[in-house]
Amino acid sequence: MSKARSLWIVAVAYLIAVAVAAAWLLWGPDTGWLWLDTLIADVLATLVVFAFSRAYGNSSFYDAYWSVIPPLLLLYWWSQGDGDPLRSALLVVLVMVWAVRLTGNWLYAFPGLHHEDWRYPMFRERAGRWELVVDLVAIHLIPTLQVFLAMVPAYVAVTAPQRGLAWLSVVAFVLGMAAVALEFTADAQMHRFVRDRRPGQVMDRGLWAWSRHPNYFGEFGFWFAVALFGVAAWPTACWLFAGAAAMLAMFLGASIPMMEERSLARRPDYQSVVDRVPRFVPRPPAKVRA
Repeated sequence: MSKARSLWIVAVAYLIAVAVAAAWLLWGPDTGWLWLDTLIADVLATLVVFAFSRAYGNSSFYDAYWSVIPPLLLLYWWSQGDGDPLRSALLVVLVMVWAVRLTGNWLYAFPGLHHEDWRYPMFRERAGRWELVVDLVAIHLIPTLQVFLAMVPAYVAVTAPQRGLAWLSVVAFVLGMAAVALEFTADAQMHRFVRDRRPGQVMDRGLWAWSRHPNYFGEFGFWFAVALFGVAAWPTACWLFAGAAAMLAMFLGASIPMMEERSLARRPDYQSVVDRVPRFVPRPPAKVRA
């Protein structure tokens, strides 16, 4: 299947998913809590995407959900809330820039529906007769709930009427934009490397000489900034960092170990990168390659 046709099918899936979520918010029973109404809508949209994943035998239908849904949630909350105008505007700009960048990166790298993320078949094969449950829960629902948890500070930021700590909103915006810029640079460097690399060659240049996973570090930085926006609105609510902490746990406990195990199996020279380059938090390399 061509990339263009694949994108049309994915777009239709997402339009239906968003329409189902919107229908719930407009005509579904009101729970009395805005956050719960949107969580149910989010789960319903996820189930639509899951149905397409099963119909086409490709769970990568879900990949773009990570960056497509958060700005829609935020804009809906903003329209219903009464948050501080400066804090809300800065947060909306940050999330929109992040979403456009990450979705654009997905569009650039997406080859078509003939391709599926290598982790998904592995999960399903290991699950055996429970593969449908693993597909639904581990690949679709858990990421949706994790992103929603990480967006809770954004909900607080745009619905809390108190002004809070205006200076912290500015700090959060600067930190978040820096994190998005870091992700953009790291992904651009990796795309160039993949395009020009020789068989077996490993990436240890640019930001990738400072960290083995600068893109994940930037992604965590973004979610940490979102948490700061929530704290700016509600300074005593330290629990608002729970979503960012969950993201960090996923990166350090699952995503990075799986990526590194695969890289070591496919490229023996990657061990030299492991020995020289920090795993996550960037630091200047001892010796920068020309």
